[in-house]
Amino acid sequence: MRVRIAIQGELGSNSHMAALEMLAGTGAVEIAACALSAEVFERVAAGAVDGAVLPIENSLHGSVAEHYDLLLAQPVRIARESLLRVRHNLIARPGVKLADVRRAMSHPVALSQCRRWFVEHPEIEAVPFYDTAGSVKQVMASGASDVAGIAPELAARQYGGEVLVAGIEDHAENYTRFHYLVRESGWAAAAGANKASLAFIVLHRPGTLVQALEVFARAGVNLTKIESRPVPGMPWEYVFFVDLRFESSNQMDAALAGLGQHCEMVKELGRYVAA
Repeated sequence: MRVRIAIQGELGSNSHMAALEMLAGTGAVEIAACALSAEVFERVAAGAVDGAVLPIENSLHGSVAEHYDLLLAQPVRIARESLLRVRHNLIARPGVKLADVRRAMSHPVALSQCRRWFVEHPEIEAVPFYDTAGSVKQVMASGASDVAGIAPELAARQYGGEVLVAGIEDHAENYTRFHYLVRESGWAAAAGANKASLAFIVLHRPGTLVQALEVFARAGVNLTKIESRPVPGMPWEYVFFVDLRFESSNQMDAALAGLGQHCEMVKELGRYVAA
């Protein structure tokens, strides 16, 4: 069985790694690399792929706001989640030595997570690039011996590069949480689900947010995350995204029923097994 999975970014990226780990044992995984996150969601919604693996939150950098917006706008659901330990590696063409490198390219977030290493190597300039794995792809295509990329080890294997220095990130406790997304029409709550993600907009009356949060407490579910995002096209209106842990599906059903009394919109984004 072959499973076709869309990711944002180049092959060899952390998303590529997360997809392989999350879908191990389901058959051959074919990765469809997309330039934009919106394209990933469109492919899932259209049924052009079986699903998608996208980052939703990094333990150091925070949430991926665009992906929350797209979760709300597109007919997709969260089927699984996973955690990936992020490691940034300096990767160059085979035969290149660290002493030869004068520039290191990568995504700005990756560069910001390797500041200490750049301080220790002032002779190497940090150069922003559109993608981590894409930086290695560019290094290999350019043939340059004074440039390296900063990316996952998978990128070195994908493009024939060589890891010069492994694990140059500032913090070892650097994790990214990924969601596996499927088309809404084919979604069902995962067996053994104990976590859910919701989006809701409260009614415009005093105390409605407090009342909405009290619904979760009465239902016996544990609120593990909450954040707000602006509603597109509605200035100063906000949608709340929450993650919840629960012990039984009845608890979640009760929470959803109670939430509807205080909200003008409620959308269940997924019900899955916590990573």
